[in-house]
Amino acid sequence: MPILPAVTLRHRILGIDPGSRNTGFAVIDTDGHHSRRVVSGCIRVGGEPWPARLGLIFDRVAEIVTEHRPHDMAVEQLIFARDPTAALKIGQARGAVLCAGLKGGVTVHEYSPKTVKLAVVGTGAAEKSQVQHMVRVLLTLPDEPGEDEADALAIALCHAHSMGIPARKRAAASWRDWRP
Repeated sequence: MPILPAVTLRHRILGIDPGSRNTGFAVIDTDGHHSRRVVSGCIRVGGEPWPARLGLIFDRVAEIVTEHRPHDMAVEQLIFARDPTAALKIGQARGAVLCAGLKGGVTVHEYSPKTVKLAVVGTGAAEKSQVQHMVRVLLTLPDEPGEDEADALAIALCHAHSMGIPARKRAAASWRDWRP
C-alpha cells in the first residue's frame, strides 16, 4: 500500500445510498481535495417486515451519526422507478435516512445519481463496476467495495469534490464566466 502524505482532513461527510432492502453508508474525512475512508458498509434489512425496516434504517443511521459526528450528510436523490410501489418504498427509506440525519443535527445535501457518477467516474452514464473501481482508486482501498457501499462512498466523494470548488468558481455558467 502506498504511503500517503500527511494531510489534515478537517471535514467529515456521511454518504448514504438509501434502499428498501440494503442501505449503503460511508463516512469519509476530507479537505475538499484529499479524502480517506473512516468507515463504510451496508445496512441490510431485507428480511424484516416493512415498518420494521424503516425503524432499523433510522436507528442505524442515527447510531452512525452519533458515533462518527459528521458535519454533512450527502444522500442520493430518488431516481425514476418503473414500479410505483418500489419508488414509494425507496422514498420512505430516504425519509428515514433524512430524519435520522436531521435529528442528529447534520446538514443534508442531495445529489442525483448522474451527478455522483460524473463527479467520481467522469461520466454520468457510468456502470456500477466503474463506480466501484474509481472509489477504490480514489480512496486507495485494499479491496473493491460492494455495490451499495461503493455508491455511498461515491456520494460522499461527490460532496467532498463539490466542497473543494470555491463558490465563485462553481457558480460560473460557462468557462467564459469563470474568474480565478
